[in-house]
Amino acid sequence: MKLPFMRPKIPVIAFRGMIAARPGMISLDAYTDAIERGFDLAKKSGNLVLAIESPGGSAAQSDLIGQLIRRRAEETGVAVTAVIGDVGASGGYWLACAADRILANRLSIVGSIGVVTGGFGLDKFIARHGIERRVFTAGENKRRNDMFAPLKPEDETFTRELLDEAHGMFKDWVRERRGERLTDDDSKVFDGGYMLGSQALGLGLVDGFADVDQVVKELGGETAKPVWLRPRAPRGILRFIMRGTAEAVLDAAEERAAMVALR
Repeated sequence: MKLPFMRPKIPVIAFRGMIAARPGMISLDAYTDAIERGFDLAKKSGNLVLAIESPGGSAAQSDLIGQLIRRRAEETGVAVTAVIGDVGASGGYWLACAADRILANRLSIVGSIGVVTGGFGLDKFIARHGIERRVFTAGENKRRNDMFAPLKPEDETFTRELLDEAHGMFKDWVRERRGERLTDDDSKVFDGGYMLGSQALGLGLVDGFADVDQVVKELGGETAKPVWLRPRAPRGILRFIMRGTAEAVLDAAEERAAMVALR
């Protein structure tokens, strides 16, 4: 008979929230320690699980984390499985692609393989209210896409080219990681739209359906248990200093916008 402390343990890294280089978000700085601990613990079982609940965010942070996971996986020989819960879209799906296998729920929000940026045009507003803005720069493009100035055609062209290049990198990453599992229908896979897990399965974006508990038992046996790894949260007054109420509300709104609500 196996004693409780002899139960197989499978490390599970929890990626939850928006991806951004800000306190309280998913970032390389916040997650490096959890990733290193995860691969260290995974050496015994040979398996690591990524539990993903993220609608995305920073392209750079998504790539930095994904590349670190792949480097450690190749160095250790550990097999990585990603499990998408409610949402693994955009940057969240980028993280999932760092795994060797991607599982989801049939109602998970998956995909959104695209890039977006934006802002506001307030030039007419300040003119209407007689506001004079004074800005001094060195470099003709230092005020590119300035929200207080009319949009210039050359700025729009520059921005679209930048987005297309970033989108190309995203598509290359997905093709590299998913390979022949992807269907040939690029118009559905890479159009930037999100979809349900059931649709993602048909397009090769996921490999099947399961939750973390099922995956842990599949990898370690019926008695296996997950060892959850998360960034260490700031304590006491520091968490109020590092993350204000307004910022938290905005983050929650962004995350909810990427989910399907049943109500």
